[in-house]
Amino acid sequence: MARLKITQSKSYIGSKQNHRDTLRTLGLRRLHDSVTRDDSPQVRGMVHSVRHLVTVEEVD
Repeated sequence: MARLKITQSKSYIGSKQNHRDTLRTLGLRRLHDSVTRDDSPQVRGMVHSVRHLVTVEEVD
């Protein structure tokens, strides 16, 4: 199964509350934090909703 490395690249200050909650759910707490998650439709959906705040890389 593929894995995704998700890094918070922009601050969530001034963003909507549901975007902040999505970042917390992904495990991102502060700027430049990174997490590795399994590639699944649920994770892809969360990343899509905050795509302006994160960068995503595929990790093998």
